[in-house]
Amino acid sequence: MNKTVVINVVGLSPALLGGHTPFLKRFGEQGSMARVRPAFPAVTCTAQTNYLTGKTPSEHGIVANGWYFKEEHEVKFWRQSSDLVRVSRIWDRLKAEDPEFTCANLFWWYNMYSEADYSVTPRPNYLADGRKIPDVYSYPSGLRDDLQKELGQFPLFKFWGPATDISSSQWIADAAKRVETKYDPTLTLIYLPHLDYNLQRHGPDPEQVGDDLKAIDAVLEDLVGFYEARGASVLLLSEYGITGVSRPVHLNRVLREHGYLALRIERGRELLDAGASKAFAVADHQVAHVYVRHKENIAAVAGILKTVPGVDRLWVGEERKAIHMDHERSGDIVVMADHESWFTYYYWLDDERAPDFARTVDIHRKPGYDPAEMFTDPGKRLVKLRILWKLVLKKLGFRVLMDVIPLEANLVKGSHGRIPENKGFYPLVMANTPLFDGVEEIDSTEVHTIISELATKKDQYESLIT
Repeated sequence: MNKTVVINVVGLSPALLGGHTPFLKRFGEQGSMARVRPAFPAVTCTAQTNYLTGKTPSEHGIVANGWYFKEEHEVKFWRQSSDLVRVSRIWDRLKAEDPEFTCANLFWWYNMYSEADYSVTPRPNYLADGRKIPDVYSYPSGLRDDLQKELGQFPLFKFWGPATDISSSQWIADAAKRVETKYDPTLTLIYLPHLDYNLQRHGPDPEQVGDDLKAIDAVLEDLVGFYEARGASVLLLSEYGITGVSRPVHLNRVLREHGYLALRIERGRELLDAGASKAFAVADHQVAHVYVRHKENIAAVAGILKTVPGVDRLWVGEERKAIHMDHERSGDIVVMADHESWFTYYYWLDDERAPDFARTVDIHRKPGYDPAEMFTDPGKRLVKLRILWKLVLKKLGFRVLMDVIPLEANLVKGSHGRIPENKGFYPLVMANTPLFDGVEEIDSTEVHTIISELATKKDQYESLIT
């Protein structure tokens, strides 16, 4: 087998390559590059699963970053269990072909309890006193302790939230090198999220995110050089490109105003009651799954959503086959925003009635994705001092609500999920070989074949060119 490394540079697209990315530009020119026709929806969990299985959501079941778990009547995002993927993944097949094959999965999703030989993924400790302690899960379990002893505690609060910076991507890159040195896996999968943050905050202008591009370019130059010195074939790829948006669309507020949404009032706050709702939307960037309790209401709900400004298209029932969304986890209606818009999870009409978690970083309680978690509330004075004071209180053992996240969806300037009209904002794949010479574009499901061929056929690239 051929040592192969796949580095997922989240948010990278051809439009971002240039003066701020001298290494990436050189890597593409000396090797080869192609666009990737994005997964649909073009979001992390779906894209990664397409890449690792060669299948679409209708088969593998990962229809979004989160969905409605019907048996539990709960919306859940960012689950970790490998068993949620309904088909085998690349390491399963390659292990069957060669018992000596090994795989390291570093922060790609659905990481836990798979057959990958070595794995690391975020897994904070939630203490009984309400504190959240940064940590990771690993297999083997001792790897977690070794990495944090050498590299320090995983910087979870730099991985997601308003304090995000290059620290978490640098930690993952350094962890990858240590896993390589200790275990020498055949295939290594690495996830570097840094570009995702300010591209969503500010939009895809390379000048606005120039410092971020320079930072990830430097991390990649070091990491790729490390693996090339060990004789590895290196693929750099991304899951999606981020495009500019200016309009948040609140589908759940629309459904509420038409009498479809059910709420519970707890301590004066409104909570979405998904199980009791006649219809509700699970929003995930520019795509939403709308679940309708009584099938006879589907047509009426679809008729309402078609008229909402910012909605581009929707697929109902059998129509979902056309976008590979005919899966039991999918909404009865799949909705896509137009190119200027994205979907919020917001369902309250009065901010004073918003749930307490709405103003916090809480990816597991919110019934939808919330990019506002990357901002601090501009309406709060001295917000950094507020955060420091709250952290002091937490360390002293007090229960403190870290309510510093704004309820201002208009702050978000970049999003993804739909297939961009401009192919300059497609995701990309780059190799340190002539792998893609003569190839302009591949499908997201073809990534699986390319990784497989690289891992099994050293210096044989012709078979990949179609």
